[in-house]
This record gives sequence, C-alpha cells and structure tokens, in this order.
Amino acid sequence: MRPYDAPHEGVSANEATGLLMKLSFLDRFLTLWILLAAGLGLGLGQISAVQDFIDDTTVGSTNVLVAIGLIVMMYPPLSKVRWNLVWRVLANWKLLILTTVQNWIIGPVVMYLLAAAFFNDDVGYMTGLSLVGCARCIAMVVVWNALAGGDDEYCAAIVGINSVLTLALYSPYASLFINELPRHMGIEASEVHVSIGEVAKNVGIYMGVPFALALLTWFTLTRAKGTTWYFSKFTPRIGVLTLIALLFTIVVLFSSQSARITDNIDKVLYAAVPLLIYFFVMFIASFYLSAKLGATYEQSVALSFTAASNNFELALAVAVATFGLKSDPALMSVVGALIEIPTMLALVYLAFWFKKVLFAADQSHNGEWEREGGKSPVLETESQGHYCA
Repeated sequence: MRPYDAPHEGVSANEATGLLMKLSFLDRFLTLWILLAAGLGLGLGQISAVQDFIDDTTVGSTNVLVAIGLIVMMYPPLSKVRWNLVWRVLANWKLLILTTVQNWIIGPVVMYLLAAAFFNDDVGYMTGLSLVGCARCIAMVVVWNALAGGDDEYCAAIVGINSVLTLALYSPYASLFINELPRHMGIEASEVHVSIGEVAKNVGIYMGVPFALALLTWFTLTRAKGTTWYFSKFTPRIGVLTLIALLFTIVVLFSSQSARITDNIDKVLYAAVPLLIYFFVMFIASFYLSAKLGATYEQSVALSFTAASNNFELALAVAVATFGLKSDPALMSVVGALIEIPTMLALVYLAFWFKKVLFAADQSHNGEWEREGGKSPVLETESQGHYCA
C-alpha cells in the first residue's frame, strides 16, 4: 500500500505515521532512494558518453527524458482525482484568495529577498533563484500532496489555477524580479526576456499532457468499468509508476548538471540555506493560515505544498533558453530541485505532525461521535466535499 492509496478521512496523526511504517521496503525508505538516485546521477554525469546522450535527447531547452519522467510521475496521482469535484475549490473564496496571494505575491517576493540577501554579489546565482521563485509549482506538488493525504481534487484545482496564472504572469514577473528590482536596490541586473511562447510550451508539456491523459483515463475507464473498479483496482496498480519515474527523473537531472554541481559544491551548499528557509517558512506559514481560515487538514495540505514548492522544470527551461545549459542560473534551477525534493518529503512528515497539533479538536470530535454510534459532522462534511481513492 502506498501513502496516497490509503484512505485519509478520519485517520489520526499517529495512525498516519503508523501507516507509513507499514509501507513496503521501497516506500518506507523513499528518502534514501532519492538520495541514492541523486548520487547515481552525479556519478553518471562524470561519464562523457552519458553527457553526450543527454545532449542528444535535448530538443531546444527541453530534455525529452526529463519530460517523459515528469509526465509519467504525475500521471498516477492525477488519475485518482475525482474530476467532477474539482470545481468545489471555488466554493470557499477566502481559501481561494489565500492560495493566490501565497503563490503569486508572498512566494516570489520571499524568494527574491532571500536571493538578494545571500547572492547580492553574484548576479548569476541570484537570477537563478529568482527564476525558481517566480515559477509556481504545477507538477511534482501533486505527488507530495498525495503522500501527505491531501485533497486530490483541491490540489488539482489549485494547479490548474497556477497554470493559467503562470501563462499570464511568469514573463512579467521574471522581468520584474531579475531586471527592475535589482536595479532599484543598487544590484547589478541581468537582462532576461521570457516569451509567452516559451512559458506556454513548458506549461503544456509538464502540466497539459499529464492532465489530459489523466482526465481521459478517468472519463473512459469509469464509464467502461465503473467507479468502484477504477478507484479500487486501477489507480492502486499504477501507483508504483510515480516512484519509478521520480527516481528516473532525478538521475537524469543530476547527470545533466553533474560537472557543474561538483565544480561548484561550495555554492551548492551555500544555496541550500536560502532554499531551506524558503521551503519551511512558506509551508509552516501556509499550514497555520489555512487552519485559521477554516480549511480541513486535507485542504491545508494542498494549500501548503502548492505554496512551498516550485516549478524547477520551467525555471530550468527558461534559464537554459536565456543563459545556456552551463550557466549559473541553470545550475541554481537544478540545485533548487536537489534541495526541494528531499525537503518536500520531510514536509510530508511535518504535515502529519501538524494534523495532531492544529486539527486535534476535529479528531477528538470525530472519535466522540463514532463512540456514540453517530455520524461525525466533520466527516460528514468531508464525505460530501472530499473523496480519496
């Protein structure tokens, strides 16, 4: 059983942690496999034949291997979304405003300020971190949300909103945070011109393709085989694809930047500091605000992971197209992935702890109602608005 194949409604924080301990050997040590995959990628990247192969599979600024890995990785979590319920994210306008402000005001500003504070004398690395901060997550967040037992429909809806806003805002945001603000702060600026076509292409590849495949699968198989079969048989069977594709993508990413990472290990370690500050500040603040605004645990997970994570694929594509594959901004985009992936996995465990701290009252009330033989009003509300495969 994988974390995102298990039922989440009414599960206590201790039960959720126990559920993780009952996972298969592969799933329980996911952090180890991620680190080993990164190490394998760094090692393979030192072989010239591997570098040549990666170069041969790159079309423009898009590496075909990375694109395939990301699409396959996103497909299982998106396939288990009940798409007829996605529209319900619009029902709570307060949470809708919260996720928009977190993603498109607070997130980019916080990352820019951290980049300026840590790399004010190194415009290349500052530019790379700023590009990452402007790129709101539309890909791997569905994996982290599923692992933490978040609301799949809510996460899919936020990803959809972020995708549309990315098309409209990424280009002007990149210009603002890389060209204009540094000049006004007396910092040397980079000239970067990001076309709407470049952004649209990457959004289409990394979001459009897996979304379309998942939606088509859900629409056809639920009608051909029934909803029960689809969510109890089909989606659990394809869940392993996420782990395989995730590890494959990590190997390719770190192979492509192996020489750059090893030659600049001091900068990589230094860049980890602002990135870790960013991830934890955004996640903790988002979880707290979500809970205070009345979000359920499942909704808070979706809101917090979308606020804390970034679309390093888009940032890398823009950095490569603008500055080149061997540039400092491109290196920082890969470093962002290097730090983000294990950090997001750690935040999955932090989310379970928040469930005990911030949602203890809901868990207590649920238990009291069930002992009395009644239906918990909290669970009843969740059963009407949230479904997990």
